[in-house]
Amino acid sequence: MEATELARLQFALLAAVHFLFVLLTLGLGPVVAIFNTRWARASGPRAVVLGNATRFWGQIYLVNYALGIAAGIVLELQFGLHFPGLLDVAGEVFGAPLAVETLAAFFLESTLLGLWVFGWHLFPRGLHAAIFWAVVLTGYASAFAVMVANGFLRNPVGYVLEGPPGAQVAGITDFGALVTNPAALVSGLHVVGACLMAGGFVLVGVSAWHLRRVGGGERLPVSPDEDLWRRSMRAGIWTGLVGVLFVQAFGYAQFGYIGDTGSFDRNPLVGVLLEVMMRTADLVFLGALVLPLLLIGGALFRMRGRRPLYAVLTALLPLPFLVGIAGWLVRELGRQPWVIQGVLRVDQVTSDQSARAVLASLVLLVGLMVTLAVLDWWVLTRLARAGTDRLVLGAAPADVLRDDGADAAVLLRFGPPQESR
Repeated sequence: MEATELARLQFALLAAVHFLFVLLTLGLGPVVAIFNTRWARASGPRAVVLGNATRFWGQIYLVNYALGIAAGIVLELQFGLHFPGLLDVAGEVFGAPLAVETLAAFFLESTLLGLWVFGWHLFPRGLHAAIFWAVVLTGYASAFAVMVANGFLRNPVGYVLEGPPGAQVAGITDFGALVTNPAALVSGLHVVGACLMAGGFVLVGVSAWHLRRVGGGERLPVSPDEDLWRRSMRAGIWTGLVGVLFVQAFGYAQFGYIGDTGSFDRNPLVGVLLEVMMRTADLVFLGALVLPLLLIGGALFRMRGRRPLYAVLTALLPLPFLVGIAGWLVRELGRQPWVIQGVLRVDQVTSDQSARAVLASLVLLVGLMVTLAVLDWWVLTRLARAGTDRLVLGAAPADVLRDDGADAAVLLRFGPPQESR
């Protein structure tokens, strides 16, 4: 393969794997915030369940967020390595939203998240929940900034090329047009739907795995653990439904600015990916309409045959991530050979490095990205299976002290350790 093709392949692989982190972070964020808010307003046994739900799903969120930040750094490295021409020509237009994203994700969002993690027993519950809502909002703002940058590549608007031929530089002429670009707005809402769908599938899949093991049926009252997984299942079903509706509505709406859909047919791989993605999304849509009906009267938790259904729901957990990768590849490969649609080709912006050098960086960076993804899912799987038996986030000092070293002042301040189950 030539250097340009290897550079394209590297970007495709890195972006696809990084998108896995994005899907889960943005998908789980609103759910954790809602659990946190409900816990802040609850009392008694209900507060214990909601607090444990916040801590459990918050742990999943934090691990994925931390490794996702590392993966994002790896992704950004390649622009300077293999696509310097893109920044030379469109640095002001393409780079400005990415600079905003960096400030939001690496500074504001991370600072707020640190306050949430380390301020668990320092802030009032209401303020603590508000801080996490700020984390969620900055996360979505960060994602929108990325979509503004990417939208410009797919549907360039609000700019002008200045300078002599061969040395032209793009400058922003209409910032409003850049931000309201349908390739940013419509596609951004489509991505929001994909994230919520992924978060919903994770909530449902993990909850179903635990519900198969904690009993259930007609027994009342349910145990605190079973109550937690039932609440998580409900949250996942409704989150997934909202996500699927967004995916369907704004997915088809994208054809309004894509225009020449025949360009997909000229690329067999893109055409196959698009067809598979659309048909899968249609099936998921039908399933998302049925599951809420099973929540009526708690049928999903008492009906016969629920255990096989739980097994199916657990097995389907990876589906939205596979569909998400397919969707991103369709978006990126669909505009080739253009890096900026109709303005700048990929071969005009790639570096003059040899194919061997590009291959070496591909193996190194993709290997590092895949390692981060595997580590992420390995840790998340262990935490998901442990359930409430391994709640570290939000644990009071008394929860982690041994009986032989517990400080009386600590116990008086935070109270005795809460039972995980």
